[in-house]
Amino acid sequence: MKLICLSLLIFMCVNGNAQPQKYTTANAHSHNDYEQKVPFWWAYDAGFGSIEADIFLMSNGLLQVAHDSSELNRNMMLTEAYLKPLLSCMKKNNGYPYSDTSKKLQMLIDVKTDSINTLNALIALLKKYPSLTHCKSLTWVITGNRPDQSLFVSYPAFIRFDGELYRDYTKKALSKISLLSDDFERYSQWNGKGYLPKKDDSILRAAVKKGHQLNKPVRFWDAPDNTNAWNRMIALKADYLNTDHISALKKFLESR
Repeated sequence: MKLICLSLLIFMCVNGNAQPQKYTTANAHSHNDYEQKVPFWWAYDAGFGSIEADIFLMSNGLLQVAHDSSELNRNMMLTEAYLKPLLSCMKKNNGYPYSDTSKKLQMLIDVKTDSINTLNALIALLKKYPSLTHCKSLTWVITGNRPDQSLFVSYPAFIRFDGELYRDYTKKALSKISLLSDDFERYSQWNGKGYLPKKDDSILRAAVKKGHQLNKPVRFWDAPDNTNAWNRMIALKADYLNTDHISALKKFLESR
């Protein structure tokens, strides 16, 4: 009996590091956050643990936030839309993203233009604001167009990467990866209504297990985005809930 109890305790500890014990807004990811009526602030005020911004490197060297080139006429700059608001929060909270100093914030930066040049421009920009690069509660994670994994370790400590769940990575590359994401439709065509097919459920569970065995949190993008789907993501033990509906997801998590 003692041996059984010890085995269960070890199992719980090992798996406890790979997935959240309780889902809160810290597990919420604001997908394409810049498309919200109030970028940054809606997700931040909701206490989201992860916020996404897509960036384009312009010919003048500035970084502009947009989903595709057709939106560049909005002239939304990364500095104005995200860095300055974040700096104001950190100043107010004595160097932490949130007033609760145990709460972390992940900024997921989706690179839309050339990976090397755009990432270099981002690094140069962030270095102008030491409080954004030296805070252990704030993580800058690069997704979208990324350098080859062999180059991951050559980037500064404050730059991390979003790995692709279906890929295999070297041990060195994994040391720079903060989470593993993938297109939900790679695993299932489920639309979020009714029950997730058993076959798809098994495939998705295997994918999540792979990420957790590597001790990385898991996120699926392009997934159904409603209450039924969020419940299923939690059942699958995905670590981040991807959403375009900030208020609805906040209410859902707070009501659980």
